[in-house]
Amino acid sequence: MSVWRDVIGQEAAVATLEHAAGHPAAMTHAWLFTGPPGSGRSVAARAFAAALLCPTGGCGTCRECRTALEATHADVDVVATEGLSIKVELARDLVQLAARRPSVGRYRVIVVEDADRLTERAADALLKALEEPTPRTVWMLCAPSVEDVIITIRSRSRHVRLRTPSVAAVADLLVRRDGVDPAMALYAARAAQQHVGLARRLARDEHARIRRHDVITMATKITGVGEAIGAAQDIMTIAAEESAAASTERDAAERTRLMEVLGADPSARTQPPHIRSQVASLEKEQKARATRFTRDVVDRALVDLLSVYRDALVVRTQAGTALVNEDSRQVVQRVADLLESEALLRAMDAIGTARERIDANVNPLLALEAMALDLRLPR
Repeated sequence: MSVWRDVIGQEAAVATLEHAAGHPAAMTHAWLFTGPPGSGRSVAARAFAAALLCPTGGCGTCRECRTALEATHADVDVVATEGLSIKVELARDLVQLAARRPSVGRYRVIVVEDADRLTERAADALLKALEEPTPRTVWMLCAPSVEDVIITIRSRSRHVRLRTPSVAAVADLLVRRDGVDPAMALYAARAAQQHVGLARRLARDEHARIRRHDVITMATKITGVGEAIGAAQDIMTIAAEESAAASTERDAAERTRLMEVLGADPSARTQPPHIRSQVASLEKEQKARATRFTRDVVDRALVDLLSVYRDALVVRTQAGTALVNEDSRQVVQRVADLLESEALLRAMDAIGTARERIDANVNPLLALEAMALDLRLPR
């Protein structure tokens, strides 16, 4: 067993990281992991952290390896923001943390899973720590691409590029690690377009599979303005329901815990100003988390919808490439029969534009309505 067992389809990256873990001369103080969503950027970063702290270079079974992989090691700190951005206050805290000596291991490792979400001020604060590195502190920054990180940070980091793993590799991981039935694992890996996290969810959550089916069948139902507006609203409803299901219980538990820490009576009609301030701050964080979660669900829905038009183009042009939605070939064939290749490309562009607009903080419903109007099928 090795710390690299879950870093699938990344042989070149693993070879680079293994060499660095075993040869101090090949090490540097900052690493930038890039790759498409689901490629395993944070998984690779944690595995590298384990290899650096393991006495034998990454056995995968010792205490250092296990705790590093689980992010419970005293010298491994993982920042996974649940909001829309990483604020300057958090970046300054990380800089102070980076200045400390390792507690028990050879290195202090700081993993920033969403380095592309650093605000400009936060990135500037982080830059100071990268320009004047502390001995035995290693930064591991994760982002979709180098262009998503400001040039001054990426120029001071060693780049490790990850690629999308194969369908077979993702399916094998689900079977081996999660005990998923091989047929279900293959479906999930293909439907998730090799996104490991989404594939695991599809394989284990029937509701997620139903939601995906509802989304991809929209491509055959948008024939007029009314249907377009309804489809946009349906996507937002799906996202809102998933967000509420994921956050309601968690938000309540966080509020209860905060009141306990502050020694406040949760049943009291009014609270002292300092308690109201703390509660308001928590609610603001929860709202930001819910907003990001909703946008993530919407984006997943758009990726699923995009795959239908991509498959229809494959069918229409007889490209011979495997379909993402092989299990829903009837839906794909229907779209391919109704739309010419040029129209399919325009539909894909419309979905891409909607994703860009939502990422730029355009109202999601407005962006979805504009997209859906462009996806109307000929009568």
